[in-house]
Amino acid sequence: MADAPHQAPAIAVHHLVKRYGDATAVNGISFAVERGDFFGFLGPNGAGKTTTINAIVGLARVDGGRIEVFGRDVSTAWRKARRLIGLAPQEYNFDRYLRVREILFYQAGYYGLRPRDVTTRVDALLERFGLSAKADAFVAQLSGGMKRRLTLARALVHDPQIVILDEPTAGVDVELRLELWETLRALRREGKTIVLTTHYIEEAEALCERIGIIESGRMVALETTEGLLRSHARDELTITLAHPLQAPPPMLAHFSARLDPENACRLRFERLSPLQLSEALALLGREGIDVEAVNTERATLQDVFLALTGRGAR
Repeated sequence: MADAPHQAPAIAVHHLVKRYGDATAVNGISFAVERGDFFGFLGPNGAGKTTTINAIVGLARVDGGRIEVFGRDVSTAWRKARRLIGLAPQEYNFDRYLRVREILFYQAGYYGLRPRDVTTRVDALLERFGLSAKADAFVAQLSGGMKRRLTLARALVHDPQIVILDEPTAGVDVELRLELWETLRALRREGKTIVLTTHYIEEAEALCERIGIIESGRMVALETTEGLLRSHARDELTITLAHPLQAPPPMLAHFSARLDPENACRLRFERLSPLQLSEALALLGREGIDVEAVNTERATLQDVFLALTGRGAR
C-alpha cells in the first residue's frame, strides 16, 4: 500500500482535544512521530496518554483537532489509516474460547488477509515469540509472559508500519523484559515506527530516540532523549569525606557545595570541570579534610520526568 503523501510523518497530531463530560483529558496537544522513529510517550497516570493513543487508533472520537497517519486523516480515511497500525494494549483482551493460533487467524481476518498468506504469517509469529508449542492452547493455559508475547504477535499479524505499545512490559519479570526490549529493537531495525508508552522510565531511556511527556492533558516536553537530558537534567559530583561535617566548608562556597542531608560525609556539586575539581580537592587538603572518594552521578530520564511532572514514577 503506497504512503500518501510521500514525505508525511508516520503520525501527526494537530491540536488534539478530547473531553469526557466536564473533564478535559487532552487539551490541544500537537506532535509528530517521524517514519522509522522509536518514540516514547510518557506521563503520569491520568495524564492523557491512553486517550491520545485511543484517538490515533480510532477507539475514541475527538472533540477538536485532527490526526493523520502517513498523511491520511484517521477520521475520513479510517480504513486505510488503521491498516497501517498495530496496537498492543496494556490489558489482555483475548477471547477465552479461542486457541492461540485461532486468535492470530481471527485478527488477520479483520484486515482481509488471504488464508494462504495468514498461515505463513501466523506460523512465523508463533516461532518468533516462542509460542509454537502453545499454538493449540487456550489463553487461560498461558503464563503472563506468554500472554504478553501473544499481545505483541497479534499486533504484528497484519504487518503494520506503525506499532503502538501501551505498557508492553508491565508485570513481567526482568528476563522477559530484556527479551521484549530486543524484540522491539529488532522491529525498529526492520523499519517499523514504534510508539511506546511506559511508566518504567529507564525503559524509555534505553529504547527511545525521541520523547514526548504529557501532563494534565498538555505536552510539557517534546525532544530527543539526549536533548531532554542536556536541557533539563544535570550530572552531580559527590566528594565523600572521611569524617562528617556540620556544614559545607566556606572555602568551597563559590563551587555551590552542598552537604548531603542524608549523609554528612558527602559534599555534592551540580557540575565541576576537571580544573575546578582539582582546586576543590586542594582546598580540602589544605584544611586537613580527608577525602575518601569522588563519584559522578549521571542524570537520568527519570530526573527529567519528575522535574517536568512533579509526580512519582516506578
